[in-house]
Amino acid sequence: QVQLQESGPGLVKPSQTLSLTCTVSGASITTNYYSWSWIRQPPAKGLEWLGGMTYSGTTSYSPSLKSRTSISRDTSKNQITLQLTSVTPEDTGTYYCAGADRGPAPYWGQGTQVTVSS
Repeated sequence: QVQLQESGPGLVKPSQTLSLTCTVSGASITTNYYSWSWIRQPPAKGLEWLGGMTYSGTTSYSPSLKSRTSISRDTSKNQITLQLTSVTPEDTGTYYCAGADRGPAPYWGQGTQVTVSS
């Protein structure tokens, strides 16, 4: 019964920083062997993995976005945060957080729409 809820601004101006928060319920983000990821989907395009974090706090990022992507956590609030700097209209899309244990089926949030526009 793991549930994930994304939150953050729906509109961000170009060149600014996008910050999204994923609140996890039903499991601790520090539970052994769980991992947590951010994925996005531009309009009419496929899914793109941005990065992730293990239960121990180790991060990994997509090579194409590593320079401007940062994933952090707040264990007291059971939250995973995504920061994407220097955004452009190409960053517009639906952003999802997802989690996985050692089983085959991941957990997904419902997604949150982000539009980059002045």
